[in-house]
Amino acid sequence: MTGALRLWEVFRTGAGFALLEHARNRLALVLVVGYIPLWLTLEHWFVTPAPSRFLLRATGRTVTVNGNHLTMVSGAINTVTLIVGFMMFMTTFKALAFDRRLALAGYPRTCLLVSKVVAMTVASALIAAYATAVVCWYWDPVRPGLLAVGLFTAAVSYGGIGILLGAFLSSDLAGLFVIIMASLLDTMLQNPMSNTEADKDGLQLLPGYGPTQISVAAGFTDSATSYVHLLLGPAWFLAMWTLGMAAFFVRTRNHLGARGAPRPAV
Repeated sequence: MTGALRLWEVFRTGAGFALLEHARNRLALVLVVGYIPLWLTLEHWFVTPAPSRFLLRATGRTVTVNGNHLTMVSGAINTVTLIVGFMMFMTTFKALAFDRRLALAGYPRTCLLVSKVVAMTVASALIAAYATAVVCWYWDPVRPGLLAVGLFTAAVSYGGIGILLGAFLSSDLAGLFVIIMASLLDTMLQNPMSNTEADKDGLQLLPGYGPTQISVAAGFTDSATSYVHLLLGPAWFLAMWTLGMAAFFVRTRNHLGARGAPRPAV
């Protein structure tokens, strides 16, 4: 029992520090408060409401939707993925040296990683709810709750990418560039307003595919939806987190272990 209590205390401490790190990220807070409504407002003002017709695979039907509203859904996905990916990359990247010292001092590395995931989950849920509220300010999605879930899964998938890049790359500029370009290409290729082949085979491999399908279905239809698409975002997160965990373990390993120094706990 004592061991379980100690593990809980270690985990709670790590999660608290991870959440505090997000709260201190002023640029991320500014992006959440200002960038999300600004981006969606500009899309509401300037994107044509002309109808767009495409195959929505989550429902198995061809739908015709308002192009302005469709672009706002795509924009919401773009903003939450950019922000959460950026937050998780910077948190992992900046804390790597400190995490290495903690690991060498005996702090369980698994707890360090899980605490980051908990902080990411909380941040993703809050940001997705906020983005959904901004969308609902301009128009009424058919299923706003499901829209929020779709945005949450999008944020989680890019949160995993951010963790991987933060543990793998040695340059903050390179990480931010990859996140920005990946998110922009992902949303652009899946928006029929910018890509007339947005229902083409092969796009299922993109990290935002599942969340986009669910979000669009939530915004415009009340028909039966293939909820398996909800699993695609978390599946991307698990894949990226597994790779990031391996990179994190390598970069925080004890190089003195071969000379007899104690290795950090796993």
